[in-house]
Amino acid sequence: MRVAGKTYWEILRELREDRDIKQYTIAAALGIDQRVYSRYENGVNELPLRHLKALCQYYQVSADYILGLTNDPQIHPPIEKKR
Repeated sequence: MRVAGKTYWEILRELREDRDIKQYTIAAALGIDQRVYSRYENGVNELPLRHLKALCQYYQVSADYILGLTNDPQIHPPIEKKR
């Protein structure tokens, strides 16, 4: 999926590299092998929802940001409906 010119795997790589974190560190946090994580960053394997959620928590960013749906990494509370 491309929004704003970036795929989720490009965003994942940027998040990791901007923080000077190695792939094996992220893989360990997800409980997977580094090679599996590398496939996510290269767009070879689809990112499972459970890993998307874990990465959002790890980096403290929204899923919309990782998925390229917004350029705003902040997590926003849901909008309350008026009654």
